[in-house]
Amino acid sequence: MSIEVGSKLQGKVTGITNFGAFVELPEGSTGLVHISEVADNYVKDINDHLKVGDAVEVKVINVEKDGKIGLSIKKAKDRPEGQSSYTPRPRQGQGQGRGNDSRNKDFRSKGNFAPKENFDQKLSRFLKDSEERLSTLKRSTETKRGGRGGRRG
Repeated sequence: MSIEVGSKLQGKVTGITNFGAFVELPEGSTGLVHISEVADNYVKDINDHLKVGDAVEVKVINVEKDGKIGLSIKKAKDRPEGQSSYTPRPRQGQGQGRGNDSRNKDFRSKGNFAPKENFDQKLSRFLKDSEERLSTLKRSTETKRGGRGGRRG
């Protein structure tokens, strides 16, 4: 059985690093499961998910010309058709246990939003802000150099 991209194989974790885990595959070859390919959710410490000696099912996601094999544990899991492996994390201030916190409410519910601007309005606002920033920058630069003439030696 040759190792081809897309094939699912059984392997054994032989080593763990801070960036992933090395998995021994059939026929004695070894591949790397990058830390981002271990689980569907964010993995801060790979040791929370894998230990040396664990038997794992992996999917081959790439084979380099130099023989390096890229593996994925999360892509080896069977999912119903159309189901994504991505699960969004709640944003800061939107998690559970916040109770009746006003920061969780949609800011528009209080009528705090401006009507949509068209392109010309956005462009003119941008140009105005840009001109103000440039003039402030020029003023601050000129004062540091000692005025318009700069240094003369």
